[in-house]
Amino acid sequence: MLTEQRYEVILRLLEERKSITINEIRDALDISESTVRRDITALHNAGRLVKVFGGAVAIDRSAFNPKELTVAQKMEVNQEEKRRIARYAATLIEPEDFVYLDAGTTTGYMIDYIDVPTAVFVTNAVEHARRLVTKGIRVLLVGGELKASTEAVVGNQAIRTLLQYHFTRGFFGTNGITRKAGCTTPDASEANVKQTAIGQCSKSCILADYSKFGAISSVTFAPFEGTMILTDQSVEGYGDCKNVIVAGQKTSDSRRNLF
Repeated sequence: MLTEQRYEVILRLLEERKSITINEIRDALDISESTVRRDITALHNAGRLVKVFGGAVAIDRSAFNPKELTVAQKMEVNQEEKRRIARYAATLIEPEDFVYLDAGTTTGYMIDYIDVPTAVFVTNAVEHARRLVTKGIRVLLVGGELKASTEAVVGNQAIRTLLQYHFTRGFFGTNGITRKAGCTTPDASEANVKQTAIGQCSKSCILADYSKFGAISSVTFAPFEGTMILTDQSVEGYGDCKNVIVAGQKTSDSRRNLF
C-alpha cells in the first residue's frame, strides 16, 4: 500500500472513531509498528492529527489553528486531492491570459499540467518561477522578503509591485475556509499579499482540498461569499454553495466561466 493510501485510511479511521491506537492501525493496515509511528508523526507534523502516547486523536477542524506548516510538511498529505484540483485548474488558463500564481503546494502542482506556453505568469514563489521558466513559460517574480517556511515573497515591496499589475486570472492557496471567517492564513504579511493580488484579478480562484473546510487560521484574506473555490470532493455543509466547484464533476459552462 502506498504512503498516501495509508494516510487516507488512518485519517478515515480517526474520523469515525475520534481516537485510535498504534495497534489498531497496525492491524487494520497489516504494517509494522515502526511504519505506523512514522505515518502518525508525518500526519502530526502536517497538522492532520494529534499524536499522543500509544496512538493519535482527531483534530477538531472547526478549532482555531494559527500554526503555519512548512512546504515540506504540506507536501506530505493529500497529494492526490491536490493534484486533482491542480489538473482541473490548469485547464482554465487561456492562451492570452496574464496569470497570478500564488505560493503554495496546490498551486505548485498546477505547473505540472500547464500547457499554455503563450500565457504570462506572475508569482511570489521562487520555486514556482523556476519551474515555469524550465517549461519555457514567461514568468515575472514578485520582489520582496522571502518567507522561509512557505517560500513565499511577502512585504510592502511585493504589494507595491502587485498594484501595478492587472491579471486576467489568479489562483490562490489557503489554510482554512469557513462561511464566517472566509479564507484564512496564519501570517498577516502573506494575507496582505494574497488580498492585494486577488484585488488585481479579473477572475480569481481559491484552490482548497476538502481538509481546509471548517479550519480557521489567524488572518482572513478573502470572504467566503463571492469567492470562487475549487476543491476535490463535496464537503458536508458546503454542498449547496454555488461558489464551490468540485474538480472533475460535470460543470455548466456558465459556472466554469466564473473562474
